[in-house]
Amino acid sequence: MGFSDTYVEKRVRKNVFFKHINILIDWSTLEKEIDKIYKRGKSVDGRPTYKGILLFKMLLFGIWYGLSDERVEEIVNDSLSAMRFCNLNVEDDVPDHSVLSRFRTELVAP
Repeated sequence: MGFSDTYVEKRVRKNVFFKHINILIDWSTLEKEIDKIYKRGKSVDGRPTYKGILLFKMLLFGIWYGLSDERVEEIVNDSLSAMRFCNLNVEDDVPDHSVLSRFRTELVAP
Protein backbone atom coordinates (compact mmCIF):
# COMPACT_ATOMS: atom_id res chain seq x y z
CA MET A 1 0.00 0.00 0.00
CA GLY A 2 2.98 2.30 -0.22
CA PHE A 3 4.46 4.60 2.40
CA SER A 4 1.65 4.07 4.89
CA ASP A 5 1.75 0.26 4.67
CA THR A 6 3.27 -0.25 8.12
CA TYR A 7 0.64 1.91 9.79
CA VAL A 8 -2.20 0.33 7.86
CA GLU A 9 -0.96 -3.17 8.79
CA LYS A 10 -1.16 -2.26 12.48
CA ARG A 11 -4.75 -1.13 12.08
CA VAL A 12 -6.03 -4.09 10.08
CA ARG A 13 -4.06 -6.84 11.83
CA LYS A 14 -7.13 -8.17 13.64
CA ASN A 15 -9.19 -8.41 10.46
CA VAL A 16 -7.72 -11.55 8.89
CA PHE A 17 -10.66 -12.65 6.71
CA PHE A 18 -9.50 -10.73 3.62
CA LYS A 19 -5.89 -11.67 4.24
CA HIS A 20 -6.87 -15.36 4.25
CA ILE A 21 -8.94 -14.97 1.09
CA ASN A 22 -5.99 -13.37 -0.67
CA ILE A 23 -3.79 -16.29 0.40
CA LEU A 24 -6.29 -18.98 -0.62
CA ILE A 25 -7.21 -17.64 -4.05
CA ASP A 26 -4.79 -17.49 -6.95
CA TRP A 27 -5.86 -14.07 -8.20
CA SER A 28 -3.39 -14.06 -11.09
CA THR A 29 -5.10 -17.05 -12.74
CA LEU A 30 -8.50 -15.51 -12.17
CA GLU A 31 -7.25 -12.17 -13.52
CA LYS A 32 -6.22 -13.82 -16.79
CA GLU A 33 -9.71 -15.27 -17.20
CA ILE A 34 -11.37 -11.95 -16.40
CA ASP A 35 -9.11 -10.16 -18.88
CA LYS A 36 -10.36 -12.48 -21.63
CA ILE A 37 -13.86 -11.10 -21.09
CA TYR A 38 -13.31 -7.58 -19.79
CA LYS A 39 -11.81 -5.37 -22.45
CA ARG A 40 -10.41 -2.27 -20.86
CA GLY A 41 -10.79 0.79 -23.01
CA LYS A 42 -9.68 4.32 -22.42
CA SER A 43 -11.42 6.55 -19.94
CA VAL A 44 -13.19 9.64 -21.17
CA ASP A 45 -10.64 11.97 -19.56
CA GLY A 46 -7.56 9.96 -20.56
CA ARG A 47 -6.79 8.44 -17.16
CA PRO A 48 -5.86 4.75 -16.94
CA THR A 49 -8.85 2.43 -16.64
CA TYR A 50 -9.33 0.07 -13.71
CA LYS A 51 -8.09 -3.49 -13.75
CA GLY A 52 -10.75 -6.16 -14.06
CA ILE A 53 -9.51 -7.99 -10.95
CA LEU A 54 -10.04 -4.84 -8.85
CA LEU A 55 -13.60 -4.54 -10.09
CA PHE A 56 -14.19 -8.26 -9.56
CA LYS A 57 -12.98 -8.04 -5.95
CA MET A 58 -15.28 -5.09 -5.37
CA LEU A 59 -18.20 -7.10 -6.75
CA LEU A 60 -17.30 -9.98 -4.45
CA PHE A 61 -17.23 -7.60 -1.52
CA GLY A 62 -20.75 -6.46 -2.38
CA ILE A 63 -22.01 -10.02 -2.76
CA TRP A 64 -20.47 -11.20 0.53
CA TYR A 65 -22.00 -8.33 2.49
CA GLY A 66 -25.23 -7.83 0.51
CA LEU A 67 -24.31 -4.29 -0.55
CA SER A 68 -25.38 -2.10 -3.43
CA ASP A 69 -22.74 -0.86 -5.84
CA GLU A 70 -23.04 2.60 -4.28
CA ARG A 71 -22.39 1.19 -0.81
CA VAL A 72 -19.43 -0.90 -2.04
CA GLU A 73 -17.90 2.27 -3.45
CA GLU A 74 -18.36 4.04 -0.11
CA ILE A 75 -16.92 1.20 1.96
CA VAL A 76 -13.87 0.69 -0.25
CA ASN A 77 -13.25 4.43 0.01
CA ASP A 78 -13.50 4.35 3.82
CA SER A 79 -12.28 0.92 4.94
CA LEU A 80 -8.57 0.16 5.14
CA SER A 81 -9.34 -3.57 5.11
CA ALA A 82 -11.43 -3.26 1.96
CA MET A 83 -8.76 -1.14 0.27
CA ARG A 84 -6.09 -3.65 1.18
CA PHE A 85 -8.22 -6.55 -0.13
CA CYS A 86 -8.64 -4.70 -3.43
CA ASN A 87 -4.90 -3.89 -3.59
CA LEU A 88 -5.59 -0.17 -3.47
CA ASN A 89 -3.39 2.43 -1.84
CA VAL A 90 -4.92 5.14 0.30
CA GLU A 91 -4.13 7.70 -2.41
CA ASP A 92 -5.66 5.62 -5.25
CA ASP A 93 -8.98 6.47 -6.83
CA VAL A 94 -11.76 3.99 -6.12
CA PRO A 95 -13.99 3.01 -9.05
CA ASP A 96 -17.46 4.47 -8.72
CA HIS A 97 -20.69 2.50 -8.69
CA SER A 98 -21.39 3.08 -12.39
CA VAL A 99 -18.08 1.44 -13.32
CA LEU A 100 -19.03 -1.59 -11.20
CA SER A 101 -22.40 -1.80 -12.88
CA ARG A 102 -20.91 -1.67 -16.40
CA PHE A 103 -18.29 -4.26 -15.42
CA ARG A 104 -20.96 -6.66 -14.10
CA THR A 105 -22.98 -6.21 -17.29
CA GLU A 106 -19.94 -7.00 -19.41
CA LEU A 107 -19.10 -10.11 -17.37
CA VAL A 108 -22.55 -11.64 -17.78
CA ALA A 109 -23.09 -10.67 -21.43
CA PRO A 110 -23.58 -13.69 -23.70
